[in-house]
Amino acid sequence: MQRLLSKKQNEKAEELIENIKIENSWKSVLNDEFYKTYLIELIDKVKKAYKSETVYPAGNKIFNAFNFCSFENTRVVIIGQDPYHGPGQANGLCFSVNEGINMPPSLINIFKEIRSDLKKDFPENGNLERWAKQGILLLNSVLTVKTKSPGSHKDFGWEIFTDAIIENISLKKDKVVFLLWGAYAQKKGKIIDRTKHFILSSSHPSPFSAYNGFFGNQHFSKTNNYLKKNGLKEIDW
Repeated sequence: MQRLLSKKQNEKAEELIENIKIENSWKSVLNDEFYKTYLIELIDKVKKAYKSETVYPAGNKIFNAFNFCSFENTRVVIIGQDPYHGPGQANGLCFSVNEGINMPPSLINIFKEIRSDLKKDFPENGNLERWAKQGILLLNSVLTVKTKSPGSHKDFGWEIFTDAIIENISLKKDKVVFLLWGAYAQKKGKIIDRTKHFILSSSHPSPFSAYNGFFGNQHFSKTNNYLKKNGLKEIDW
């Protein structure tokens, strides 16, 4: 992607950097990305969508994954697809739902595998902020969605942005655990440097595929074993 060249576009990029509600370490890491035409166009599309239709998550939660988990603290990355598209569900973290919202089937299956793997009880709710605060980047590939329309914002440019995030983590950090569930996440994870990071792949936790390799993958204990082996704090799943 070319950097913005016109004075007006550069001013727009600088305004975006100043006003975007994303944690400062990510703002620094992604600084060059803000000067690319696709991101300016993406933000314009997102703003128009929020004005003309019902979009999830709430605007102030679009970048929650980064605001709860700084670049420095990131030690595990889980890659999802796009936000939940039902009322009150999406909170900016992949697979996570707000407190008081019924857990979707994929999230239930994640907790089933944790119970099997680590003998932990089901949590009281499906809000995964507690994971994010421990250094888990819960990254959806697409960060917004129109109500009741899964995949509706997949052509906005979000996937280019989230590829840049994965690439920056891969290049600038070491010993990060990437959990790639399903073909979509695995394809997106091809840019990860596997000589520096620990990659765990399996089928998706969806009811349509969980029995094809997600159940029994032991990704949660394997993640903690890797972190412990490398002198890093384990995750309280």
